[in-house]
Amino acid sequence: MLRLHGEVKSRALRPLWLLEELGIPFEWVPTAPRSEGARAVSPLGKIPVLVTEEGPVFDSVAQMTFLADRAGRFTHPAGSYLRARQDALTNTINETFDAVLWAYAKHSFVLPEEHRVPAVKDSLRWQFGRYAEVMADLIEGPFLMGAEPLVPDFLLAHCCGWAEGLRFDLPEGLRTHMTAMRARPAFQRAIAHG
Repeated sequence: MLRLHGEVKSRALRPLWLLEELGIPFEWVPTAPRSEGARAVSPLGKIPVLVTEEGPVFDSVAQMTFLADRAGRFTHPAGSYLRARQDALTNTINETFDAVLWAYAKHSFVLPEEHRVPAVKDSLRWQFGRYAEVMADLIEGPFLMGAEPLVPDFLLAHCCGWAEGLRFDLPEGLRTHMTAMRARPAFQRAIAHG
């Protein structure tokens, strides 16, 4: 059985949500970052960690891709043009939204105070706003690539929720997407683990 280590209010929500969507049996192990439990399954003590029969999988995006590929749902076939577009969206969201939000969080409360650079936060908000406007324009239907949600939809919805928690402005298109994704029963089951 799969075992997922993490906290709901972290990137662990991403694979947790996908596990609930897919209906795959799993064990949820509440684990704080850098805790003894995290270090037992992750060399860096980072979460989430998805423990499989073959070994651990680190990184929430790798975990979501692994789960979707294994189940053949919420993804396009590897090697297809549509998969290349899907992966491009996933990587773009990770490199822009996630990266900006993580940098903002680090300079707000994660880093020791003497290592924070509060002045960078205005620039990060501006960057996020630019990326958000472009991403809102890329939505091709109710979901990023049309009628069905894919891995990047879950990633985008999670990042938009994170942004909302940090009081970032979201364009209407992204807010509508996030609201639709969060209305899914599997999202409600996932957050109930917290």
